[in-house]
Amino acid sequence: MKHGLALAALIISATTAALADCYPFDQAQNHVGEIICVRGRVIKVSASPSRTHYLNFCENYLSCPFTVVIFPSRLEQIGDVRSLENHEIEIDGLVKLYNGHPEIVLSELSQLHGAAATRIPPLPKNYDVSEHGKFSAGTTYAKKPSSKKKKSQPEDPDPFSE
Repeated sequence: MKHGLALAALIISATTAALADCYPFDQAQNHVGEIICVRGRVIKVSASPSRTHYLNFCENYLSCPFTVVIFPSRLEQIGDVRSLENHEIEIDGLVKLYNGHPEIVLSELSQLHGAAATRIPPLPKNYDVSEHGKFSAGTTYAKKPSSKKKKSQPEDPDPFSE
């Protein structure tokens, strides 16, 4: 039992030491397959048509050496990640390759560190993760804008006139 506790303490301290060093985002490609901490300034937060959100650390995400991915199913638990734009963050996680591009999937808020990461607001109530901009909470269909023009109707002839 004593040796088991010592081994557990050693593993925890080794993991903590590994996460203590936070690599710049442009070095993430050197650590594919490793659980590390990556730091950088989020230049832009974007979303795909499938509502997957991306934290981009470069102006041109195609040539950027690293991206953070947030899937729609996790967005409600994490919060409004759009608030991270133009802020320095640190993220812990497994660096994986997707189409030859290094990324970390953000699935829990506890993976994020830094001042901006501790102040992520919840998603706005009208923000629908699955169909942003088309629906709002509690409704099935988007409301159509009301028409400003009044349609002119033909006058009904008076049935009592001769």
